[in-house]
Amino acid sequence: MTDFPPGSPAAEGFFMPAEWRRHAGTWMAWPAREAIWHGKIDRAYAGYAVVACTVNRFEPVTVLARPQDVEIARMACGGLVKVEACDLDDSWMRDIGPSFLINKAGDEVAGVDWRFNAWGGKWPDCAQDAEVARFILEQAGIRRFEAPFVLEGGSIHVDGQGTILTSEQCLLNPNRNPSLSREAIEAHLKAWLGGSQVIWLGEGLENDDTDGHVDNLACFARPGMVLAASCFDRSDANYEPLAENIARLREARDAQGNPLQVVELPIPAKRVTEAGRLALSYVNSYICNDAVLVPAFEDRMDRIAVEILRDVFPSRSVVQIPALDILQGGGGIHCITQQQPALRPKPAS
Repeated sequence: MTDFPPGSPAAEGFFMPAEWRRHAGTWMAWPAREAIWHGKIDRAYAGYAVVACTVNRFEPVTVLARPQDVEIARMACGGLVKVEACDLDDSWMRDIGPSFLINKAGDEVAGVDWRFNAWGGKWPDCAQDAEVARFILEQAGIRRFEAPFVLEGGSIHVDGQGTILTSEQCLLNPNRNPSLSREAIEAHLKAWLGGSQVIWLGEGLENDDTDGHVDNLACFARPGMVLAASCFDRSDANYEPLAENIARLREARDAQGNPLQVVELPIPAKRVTEAGRLALSYVNSYICNDAVLVPAFEDRMDRIAVEILRDVFPSRSVVQIPALDILQGGGGIHCITQQQPALRPKPAS
C-alpha cells in the first residue's frame, strides 16, 4: 500500500472521482482579460453564456464574474444561471478553480487548491485567479487541501479508479515546478488526486498556450476507455505528436493493470486567426449529468465527432455547441467548466 504524505488528500481518504460521476453542479468564470479576445470579448460573452445555459439544463451552474461584470453575465445568461461576484484576472475555471475530491464513503466533498502561476508565468497579473479556488471552497463550506506545487486542472484527467493522465510537455516544463523531478511530480499527483498509476503523454497541440494540457489530448470516457485526439494529415505539425500519444496509450495499463481501449477523435483542419493557430480538439468536451457537451468548429469533422461520441456515450445526450469564439481566447468547453461531485444520498433513518 502506498504511503501518502500526512495531510495530503489521499492520506485523509480522498480521491478525485471521474468526470462522469454524478455532479452537484458546475462552476464557471466569466471572461475578464480583454487582451486575449482580440477585440471580440462580446462574442466570448455569448459563447460562455451558451455553455452555461446548456449545462444548466442538466445540472446547476454557478458563474463567477468580476463585480463590474455581474449584470452583464446575468443578462447574457437570461437570468437562468446563478452569477456571483468574485475578483478575476481571467476566465478558465478548469485551471483556476479547485479540483474537487470525494471520500471513499461518498459522503464528503473536498477540493485541492493548486498553486497557480498563469500557465508558467505567461501573464504577470494572476494574483486574483490564484485565490479563486480558496474563494469557491470557502463560499461552499468545503474542506480545502492546499497543494505544495503548481498545477492547472486542465493538465490532468482521471478515471476515478486510480489512473491519472497527464503530459510531459506541461508538467515537466521548468516554468511550473523546476525543482521537482518526474518521480516527485508523480508522487505528488498520486497523493493529491488519490491515484496509483500515472500515464504520461508527450507533446500537446501546436500553439497551445497551456504547454500541452492533456484535456486537449486524451480523456477517460469510462473505466478502461480513453478518447484520444488524432490527426490523419501527415503534413500537419500535430500528426507525429498525436500519433506518439496514441501509441503510448495503447501500450499503457491502468491502475488495475488492464490495457486501455483507445477511441480516436480526429482533430479538425488547421485554422489560423489573429490569435495564431487555434488548438482545436473534440477531446475538449465536458461530461455533465446525463449529457456530453462537444465543441463545433464549422468543420466537416464536427459531424464525425458527434457520431463517435454518441457511440461512446449511448445513455447521454450529446449536445454540440459552437466553440470558435471560446477558442479565440485559447481554450475550449472543458477549459471553462469545473465539476463538483454530488454526495451519495444518506440512507433514511
